[in-house]
Order: sequence, then structure tokens, then C-alpha cells
Amino acid sequence: MVLLKALIARVDRMDPVVRRRFDRDWKVLEQAELARPAVVRDVLDYPMTGAWLAANLAAPDGPAFERHLTHFGAVAATAAVRAGCQVTMAVEVPSGLLALPGLGVLRCPAGRARLRIRAGLLRAEGGGIPGGTLLHVPPGGRPRGGGRGWSGLRDLPDDAVVLDDLDPYRVPASGIGPAALPAAERRQAPHRSWAERWHGARRLLLATDPGRVAEIGAVLRAVVPLGPGVRHGARPLMSATLRAAPGAVLAELPVSAEEMAEVLVHEAHHTKLAALQELVPLCEPGGAAVHRVGWRPDPRPMAGVLQGAYAHLALTDLWRRAGTGTQTPRSWRRRSTEQFDAYRDQVESALSILLESDELTFEGREFTREMGRHHASLGRCSRLLG
Repeated sequence: MVLLKALIARVDRMDPVVRRRFDRDWKVLEQAELARPAVVRDVLDYPMTGAWLAANLAAPDGPAFERHLTHFGAVAATAAVRAGCQVTMAVEVPSGLLALPGLGVLRCPAGRARLRIRAGLLRAEGGGIPGGTLLHVPPGGRPRGGGRGWSGLRDLPDDAVVLDDLDPYRVPASGIGPAALPAAERRQAPHRSWAERWHGARRLLLATDPGRVAEIGAVLRAVVPLGPGVRHGARPLMSATLRAAPGAVLAELPVSAEEMAEVLVHEAHHTKLAALQELVPLCEPGGAAVHRVGWRPDPRPMAGVLQGAYAHLALTDLWRRAGTGTQTPRSWRRRSTEQFDAYRDQVESALSILLESDELTFEGREFTREMGRHHASLGRCSRLLG
């Protein structure tokens, strides 16, 4: 919401033509908000809406900014169809893909379309769309229909989480991680493989720590497949959470359900801490010092040390439960002591860095001390062995 307010303030300084186009789409969003406020907030809270806002605000004034701004029409249209509004609107689609956040994308070869929205039905006409498109979005449900030119997002089993391999803002243009991995295209993101890993990870976590399953279902909205990278040597699987897009896990396809389970716990905690720090700053701004940590080869700023320590503390907790749980699969229990010890030592070293730093706020120090208390309560590997 802060990003959206910043965008409004910037648009107010734009050319009158740009402002009028934005105001037209804003009225559609207002109409949807009056009808069903929770739906509009859900659309705005979808991770890729935040990623678009960040990209739009980072663009320089002129054609680049205005090109990104056209996506606001798609956001407003998504809110309108999900809220059951009656709207007719024209949208500009310079990329040729009209992306409806959380629903899917519609190919618009001519770069524009006319949308007629009525009671959960969306009909797209013109703009080179073959034969028009009719999409039905029932209240609280997934879209049905669509016709030629429409590609809908696919669900992952057991949870209200989608595999988003379509939204143009799902991965920054510069890529993710040291290898600058791009977004995977749909043909590189086999739904069956992702669904199998997701289902297997969920079953594994249910047997090991059921509370994590509920937490992941509450925190995550989307999984974004990263393009295939060469995993050679000791390079771990690449996964990430974007600060502007909490609720989305960006990851390469895990090789197993076990690896997927670790990714989900790790990235869910990044999302939680990112959201907390937006409300309660835990680190002082402007700190320049960097520090060595056990889970990364490159030195990390204090905020990175805190984020990593929090996520790896959750993994330490997970592996302790894997070693002591009676329902844990045997393969996981065999690995538990080694994994528990490795993560526990890494977190212990990071906690020392955090507690000796003057870059934490008062709340940050309190938070870190609580992390330390939980870390101490987990004990050492001898407790796993009874």
C-alpha cells in the first residue's frame, strides 16, 4: 500500500494524458473496492503486484515509466472481475500480454483490448484477440474458460497456492542470485514435477511439524519457477524471496520433496521477517559493515545476517523435530543429526555477530535475544540421540 501511494504521488506530477488514463483505471479499482473490499486488498497483496509497483517506481520518467504504468489497468480489471462489478474499459498492452495478477495472462497481439466485465465474467475483444475471450471467475474460485489466447495459472495441490510461471513481473529483469537466473518459461516449468514436489514436501512436513504446514499455507501465495541453471560442484539450489513481493517463493525445481520442504520453510520465514520489518524496523538504516556467515560465500550486511539467521534457525528447529519425531520418515531421521549440527553452528555464529553489533534497533536487539533463547532451547545433537 505504501508503494501504491508512492506511485499515485508520482503520477500526479505526470503529463495530463498519463494522469487521465491512470484516473480512469483508478475509478474501476474504487468501484471494485466499494463492492468487495477484501477482494481488492487480495489483488493488491498478490506478490507480483508488489513486484510491478517496485519496477514501475524504479523506472525513469518517460516511456519506460509509462510502459510499466499500463499494467495498472490489468490490476484494476482483475479486481473488477473478482468483485463481480459491471465495467467496460479499454486497456493498453504494449508487451502483447495482458497479465491479470493471480489469474493468468491473455495474448493481445495488437497491444490493446476492450474488456467487458459483468458479474464475474470477463470478455476481451479487439486487439487481435482470436475470436474474443470469455473468462468466468466465480467468487472465491479459480477462473474457468478463457478460450484461445488465454493461459491460466495452475494450482499446487492441497493449498491455495499457484505455480506462477506467467506473470511478467515474477522475476526482476536482472535475474536472481549470483548466476542471474531468469524466470522459467512455461515449457521449462513442468507442472506435474512441481506438484509432486509440493505434495511430497507437504506430507513430509505434516509428519515432522504440522504447524509449519499451516504457516506455509497462510504465508505463501505463489511459487515462481526459476530458469534452469547448471548446479555443479557444491552450489546449492537457488531460492529467494523479494522484499517487494512477500508471499512468493522463487526457486529452481527442487530435486526431491525433502529439498522442497527445506525451501518452503526457509522462504516462508524470509517472508515473515520482511513483513515484520516493514512494520517494526529491526536494523538501523545506512549500516555499511558486512560480515561472513556460514550459509553464504559472500559477506552480508547486518540486515542480511538477521534474515539468514532467522531462516536458518527455523531449519535448525525443523531438523531437531525430524530427529525426535516418531512419524518422521526414516530417510529424514538419518540425516537429522548432521543437518541439525550444521545449521545450529551457523546460527550460533550469526547470533554472536548480531548481538555484538550496534546496527540493530532496540526492537531488533529484543528480537535477536528471543532468537537466542529459542536457539539455546534446541540443545545439541546428543539430545537427538536420546
